[in-house]
Amino acid sequence: MICEECRKRPATVHITKIVNNMKTEVHLCQECAQTKGELTFVSQPAFTFQDFLAGMLQHAQTASSGPATEIAVERCPNCGFSYSKFKEAGRLGCSVCYEQFKGQIQPLLRRLQGSTGHTGKIPGYSSAAIGYRRQIEELREQQRTAISQEKYEEAAKLRDKIRRLEKDLRESEGRDGR
Repeated sequence: MICEECRKRPATVHITKIVNNMKTEVHLCQECAQTKGELTFVSQPAFTFQDFLAGMLQHAQTASSGPATEIAVERCPNCGFSYSKFKEAGRLGCSVCYEQFKGQIQPLLRRLQGSTGHTGKIPGYSSAAIGYRRQIEELREQQRTAISQEKYEEAAKLRDKIRRLEKDLRESEGRDGR
């Protein structure tokens, strides 16, 4: 790719800007990027994860209820870590901190990850089998509940669904060579 400014040298700097939901991309060589002032961030100190997290925390706090919000829990009873220290460091002091600062951390996690629960990643080669196993386990739990509530017809339908999924699981594992 050639520099869009001088049209002579290869483009080694690729800049994507999003302003008012409008995305623009510019591809420049090193020299043109420096003359346009697009490389000013290089001379600044590195942007760390802690900087990012602190910015997200600041934004979440002001967006949710403004600067007047006070944090109810000052320190972790286990390690003495404070929420303000978490904002500076970008990490918590101990496992108890997660429960202690749960109210402040959950909105941040929801914003960063889209949810507050850890689901993990499923390897591509076994995602079908894992999906079947999860569905079967959920259906078994529903079946137990139906039996305990004496809803036997519903339990029988769930049993049939479980059997179909178990068959699909066996076929899926057969294709994968397991």
